[in-house]
Amino acid sequence: MAHTIPADQRHNETLATRTSLRKKKPHRSHKTGVKQVARLQRRSRLASPRVNAAPTPQPTGPSSVSTTVHITSVTDFALLLPSRDGELISDAESDATAYCTDGSGCQKIFPVDFVTGAIVSEASDGSYIQASGITGCLDPSKFPFAQDDAGGQMDVRFPNGAKCTFGGYGASFIEQVEPSANRFCLRCCASANDQVNCNSHNDKAGCPVAVPGIYDFNGVSCS
Repeated sequence: MAHTIPADQRHNETLATRTSLRKKKPHRSHKTGVKQVARLQRRSRLASPRVNAAPTPQPTGPSSVSTTVHITSVTDFALLLPSRDGELISDAESDATAYCTDGSGCQKIFPVDFVTGAIVSEASDGSYIQASGITGCLDPSKFPFAQDDAGGQMDVRFPNGAKCTFGGYGASFIEQVEPSANRFCLRCCASANDQVNCNSHNDKAGCPVAVPGIYDFNGVSCS
């Protein structure tokens, strides 16, 4: 199955495969009448989903190492996960803690074979870096998630002191973990209140909407 990553993303590295992106050729300009322009604008407005651009809520609590995530590569990244066995992701918003790939320096390490597919990509203008399926596919049986947990979102508000090292404390980031869909995603933005690249209001939309990217890896699919 072919996959397309948005043109503003530059594919860095993938755990399952390494491929290069092709830059889209620019469209040739066309002369368009006033009426046709108006029709096209109306169609565009109707076709485009409404985006909640309300400001990102302020961070909560002091910065903490135990609630800090990072993305360096597909073999060096961290996610915020429940700190108690059987705890729902939505309940873990108050006490989630950072888990990392082995060798990343965290106190808690991902279980073996927890991540089943991963890709790291970043914006060409440096506005964000993401791990989405890091794009994620995961094996929920390797971690003591609550049974049939549909998942939830972590961001600058929850848990207290949460941040990503890419932007630092207060900069926008969104992480969603969806055990029942075998999926997770993390996007870290460079600045605070970035509701274009790190829209915190997509917390119930799921990873493919909140963090578009690749969610299929060499026979492992969580799209």
